Amino acid sequence: MDSIKVIVTACGCPGASTFIYWLKNKVIERDIYIIGTDMSVEPIGRFIADKFEQIPSADDDDYIPSVKDLISKEKPDIFFCVSSYEVKKISKHKEELEELGTKVIVSDHDIINIASNKFSLYETLKGVAGVSVPNYYNPKTLEEFVRDSELLGYPEKRICFKPHFSKGSRGFRVIDDKVSRKDLLLNYKPESTFISMNEFYSIFKDEKEFPKFLLMELVEGEENDAMVLSMGGEVLLTTIKTRETARAGVITSGELVDRPEIAMSCKKIIEKLPLDYNAAIQFIGNNLIEINTRVSTFIYQEDMIEPYLSIKLALGEYTKEEVKEYQSRIKYGRRMIRYMDQVFF
Repeated sequence: MDSIKVIVTACGCPGASTFIYWLKNKVIERDIYIIGTDMSVEPIGRFIADKFEQIPSADDDDYIPSVKDLISKEKPDIFFCVSSYEVKKISKHKEELEELGTKVIVSDHDIINIASNKFSLYETLKGVAGVSVPNYYNPKTLEEFVRDSELLGYPEKRICFKPHFSKGSRGFRVIDDKVSRKDLLLNYKPESTFISMNEFYSIFKDEKEFPKFLLMELVEGEENDAMVLSMGGEVLLTTIKTRETARAGVITSGELVDRPEIAMSCKKIIEKLPLDYNAAIQFIGNNLIEINTRVSTFIYQEDMIEPYLSIKLALGEYTKEEVKEYQSRIKYGRRMIRYMDQVFF
């Protein structure tokens, strides 16, 4: 089979090294030449991809022109967007990028906007049979925040909040006045997510604009990430892993599990929000928590490399039915551990 060239964005993200390694070294049927891109000058992908190109951040006005120049110069078969910040920008320009001769693995821009905003996501899916979301409010002022907190059961119950759009637990906090400040200082790591209502109030009481926070009940139960590969409102493959430990919002250990009720929720979610290619749908218990409209942490198998299935689907080498056949290959009980390593140069 002919070799292909793939551009992988955000090649310094937590999953980049494994993502690149498995595409380069574990795909048997063809050679894959990988060009890594990142806004950093020294991401890990620079040292393990075949080639590296530094590009501006997705917020920069030169981002899309730089991407166009790179595609025109390298003529890749696939442009694989793996950053939450980049998918929104790339999806907006998907058609013009594909006119340059590459297949862009990203969903529809309007659907991404809904799915990646926690408030619009919940608003869209509440009431959908088979999909559960936590109780939530959308306070527009500090006073509404305090009022809505009490409606959720605070201070008797723990509650939490997060920005409408965030990445890697940025801005997420649990409000609990019962946790000792001394205990937090001496016995918790600095990235603890606990905050008191008084602390929250003191931060925003003098601010002219109140941020867009989704205020919600703190749901408990088993945490699961569902890695969904879908196309045209149809789920083709769902692999579900436990989210046992995490650091700064990034999973560090987990296991492939069979959770039919979560798989059914994913089916209902994708029917309502027809995302294409890869998405990560996070649950606590049976409650939907959030959706990342991009690839995330896979538990890879020698006979099932999920990003490569997306590539073959984009290239027209696999039909939907051929992708669905991989559901029977899932090795339940297969575990993963994320660890730190170094390169030297």
